[in-house]
Amino acid sequence: MKLNIRFSRDCSSDGTNTVSEHATTAPPTTRYLIYFQYFGTKYSGVKAVPPTQAVLGVQNYLEKAAERLRPSAPIKFVVSSRTDSGVHALCNTAHVDIERKPGRPPFSENILVKSLNQFLKSEAIRILGVRRVPETFHARFSALSRTYVYRVATGCSYPFEMPVFEQNLCWATCRGHLNPTAMREAAVFLVGSHDFSTFRSANDEQPARSPFRTLMRAEIRPSSGFFLHHSQDRELRFWELEFQGQSFLYKQVRRMAGVLVAVGQNRLQPHYVKGLLEARDLMAYPPNTIAPAHGLFLKEVEYREDDLETGTTEAELQPSCLDHRPLEEC
Repeated sequence: MKLNIRFSRDCSSDGTNTVSEHATTAPPTTRYLIYFQYFGTKYSGVKAVPPTQAVLGVQNYLEKAAERLRPSAPIKFVVSSRTDSGVHALCNTAHVDIERKPGRPPFSENILVKSLNQFLKSEAIRILGVRRVPETFHARFSALSRTYVYRVATGCSYPFEMPVFEQNLCWATCRGHLNPTAMREAAVFLVGSHDFSTFRSANDEQPARSPFRTLMRAEIRPSSGFFLHHSQDRELRFWELEFQGQSFLYKQVRRMAGVLVAVGQNRLQPHYVKGLLEARDLMAYPPNTIAPAHGLFLKEVEYREDDLETGTTEAELQPSCLDHRPLEEC
């Protein structure tokens, strides 16, 4: 708990000045880690944008929902992983600091999940879980790794032949089936620590950010797809490309996925990927190869358990109104 200390001068009975100390308690602030998912098609990305824009970010809606918690100060979501327009999240994370009026206990994790989901019910955004964390925890900088999955469909001649349940959820390549053996051979070159300059896209942060990244894992595997057993098209096949690393450059995952798919289509040879890494030049990236946004999913953000521990139990938070009273009464 923080103390605001102020000093004032008083006159004692003998006429001398004395300094007295008055301590006022600052409103209690609690930090939480929020796990959330979203269907990215209708949003400008996860990052908040000016409210005058026609299409808003996921963060805009999260913070608007948080306003209805009636906090003492505005709540800002510090998101762990930025995703672009059209990119989805099975699980993204953010930390928030919630300040309540003096005398009010911190919100329980259960209350926050239920209340935020109630306020977000008209959006394609869901709160998966909430955990109280230490004030030293940071959703972005405390992350051990991030895992992305890119979904690819083959076996259709045109994108409109895709099942309606798969629209905007995978990349329909329409170039025949993939060669997974060649793709796995190419993926070996990407794993490890490299200068990924060729696999980044230009943006405002480019000069300030190092191009060196470590790709811990790259996997190519067949997938069942959504409701595939109900499809009449027996030629339709689905693939998942999964990448794990501590952090990624802007559009790095989509550029890696695009090159691996090109290898799988025999448009590029596996060893070509090694040459792209050695070029260290974003202009060396083959044109019209980057994978579209709508096939990409942020799957998971991993943290060290010790970084999440506060020593506070759920029963110590809002013990009198976990499930029994409306939010405005808690």
